[in-house]
Amino acid sequence: MVMTSFPNPETASQIGTQLVKSQLAACVKAIPGATSIYRWKGVVKTESETIGLIKTTSAQLEELESWLQDHHPYDEPEIIVVDVAAGSAGYLDWVRGQVSG
Repeated sequence: MVMTSFPNPETASQIGTQLVKSQLAACVKAIPGATSIYRWKGVVKTESETIGLIKTTSAQLEELESWLQDHHPYDEPEIIVVDVAAGSAGYLDWVRGQVSG
């Protein structure tokens, strides 16, 4: 699973749809209403963001990261990979079946 953030729900929906259509992701869960507090270029900022949870396979991680780097609106998008140690067999099979590669 890849965690990222988007500036708003609309961008999350647009990118999520493209990822699923291209079979880089089986599902993208967009969770609006997050508040991010961070330092960027020496300035502390507080922004409203939408969290994206991208369900993919390890075989697609490199291509997914490259795609996000090219298409994400942020200069340096958050791309954090979380290994899935376990999950329901049916759901994980479905993820593998939806993602190419």
